[in-house]
Amino acid sequence: MQTVPDHRDFFPATDLQRVAMLSVHTSPLAQPGVGSAGGMNVYIRELSRHLAERGVEVDIFTRRDDPATPPIVEPMPGVRVYTVEAGPPTPVAKDRLFCYLPSFVSEVAYHAYRDRRTYDVIHAHYWLSGWAAYLLQRYWGVPFVQMFHTLAILKNAASSGTQESVLRLQVEQGLARVADAIIAANPEERATIERELGAPKSSLCTVPPGVDAEHFRPLDRVRARAALALEPGRPIALFVGRIDPVKGIGTLLAAWRRVVTELAPARPLLLFLGGTFETGPAGSRPDPALARVIAEARRSGLGESIRFLGSRPREELPLYYNAADLCLIPSLYESFGLVAVEAMACGTPVVASHVGGLRFSVEHEVSGLHVPPGDPDALAAATVRGLTDHALRSRLQVGARQAALRYSWHRVTTVVARVYERVARRETLQPCCSS
Repeated sequence: MQTVPDHRDFFPATDLQRVAMLSVHTSPLAQPGVGSAGGMNVYIRELSRHLAERGVEVDIFTRRDDPATPPIVEPMPGVRVYTVEAGPPTPVAKDRLFCYLPSFVSEVAYHAYRDRRTYDVIHAHYWLSGWAAYLLQRYWGVPFVQMFHTLAILKNAASSGTQESVLRLQVEQGLARVADAIIAANPEERATIERELGAPKSSLCTVPPGVDAEHFRPLDRVRARAALALEPGRPIALFVGRIDPVKGIGTLLAAWRRVVTELAPARPLLLFLGGTFETGPAGSRPDPALARVIAEARRSGLGESIRFLGSRPREELPLYYNAADLCLIPSLYESFGLVAVEAMACGTPVVASHVGGLRFSVEHEVSGLHVPPGDPDALAAATVRGLTDHALRSRLQVGARQAALRYSWHRVTTVVARVYERVARRETLQPCCSS
């Protein structure tokens, strides 16, 4: 496993004063699991917080998708979130946002000019933000760091369903060649960006995201289950994620049907955290995407063995991770797998697809179990093994916590800040400052 070294001699001294972060399609204030919000939102929020703790101011710019959102929010000292006008103030599908990027860039430039804010570097998150950062160079004349979070070429290779657009493929290829620096979440992603997208090796650095190991920590399992009104002796598995085909939810349901059949006397339970329940005159009802998942579960006869809870606030997540015996991550593609590392930080083993960043963040037979992606039989067999083999689970619990501690935000922020500084000074990243 590749991990980020602990450069404590570098902390806290830094030449950086202020960083602009771009997150066009989703706000870091949004709750993960709702709409497009997921691990990227957590990454932006946590990285900003830890940079601010080192004295680096961070301004985050995101597109308005709700007319009630304040134009500027300071969620923590040293961090500002600007919500700017670009297109209708309503949710817009990601593939339709590209045409609003010129308006977004103009508004960002205006806000910076109005508030007399200058920046050492721009950090763009996702391909839409990357194109906006490229355009902003005309206004500010500062370098930009790109983080894709997911790559269209890898998503298309992993899924036989809806494919990412040609526009996204072309823009990501262009950004790989013009960005001053690119942060890849894992070695596979880095190799793809260099080999397939044509990025110069000198612009690449591998820096995995971090986890808050103080917030996500082991708790007493009996008390966690009692707090959530869960039966103390029942086998419990957990899924946390967005409702998205790439998360492998179809594989999850097919596998869970096999688990329920094999472990019927023990009455296994799957806690499903994702999607939203909307409250209206007729009461609470799931959003359309979640409703389809619930309907499929009921058609498969799984209604009594899955508890659909919608997305849960970050404050509650440690309870769910600790209440579960296993966390299931059947994704077809993951750049990093933040849910896996959060679960591991709580001492909860994971059963994860052997894809993308999960190949590096989860160690097979040490912190969890790997299974082939899209294989419900393999997922079911590993889940049954994890739920019934108590000696294995005890060993994995210890390994999970130890593995997660390698991804501390202190280490990650140190290396990202070092990338910023080298880019701001127009220095090469090679050798990569994470190695």
